[in-house]
Amino acid sequence: MTILAWSDALALEHPQMDATHQEFVALVQAVEQALAGPTETLLLIYDALVAHTVEHFAREDRWMLATGFAPQNCHTSQHSQVLGVLREVGRLAREEGKPETIGQLLPELARWFEHHAQTVDAGLASHLDSVGFDVITGQAARQPETALSGCGSETCST
Repeated sequence: MTILAWSDALALEHPQMDATHQEFVALVQAVEQALAGPTETLLLIYDALVAHTVEHFAREDRWMLATGFAPQNCHTSQHSQVLGVLREVGRLAREEGKPETIGQLLPELARWFEHHAQTVDAGLASHLDSVGFDVITGQAARQPETALSGCGSETCST
């Protein structure tokens, strides 16, 4: 059994978000499998997970800014915090010779992701639909009256 698996519970009915989330899940699974192999392979796959996550979060952050979120909002803050942890774990694995920290991180990352996807990303997907956001053009048909600071919708609390 894998630490994180794609399921209908993670699906948001937002094609680009769902595809990105499926890639994230596949990379977490690849890192989990690499834990049993050579450290060099583990680090390469972990780097791929981090690189994917940087772009994944940056894309969502751009969407939020384009659709009326304040630059400092709790959803973007979560992204920043998780990236900080991913980078620190990578540093510990490389510079301090502690690749086991990657294995320690994975269960927590999986739990966080499941909750994040089902709550704040679901709220973001709903918000994008409500403002008529086009992921291709990066344009919204409508903007909220005030800047949003929540996690994914006007009603999200920190």
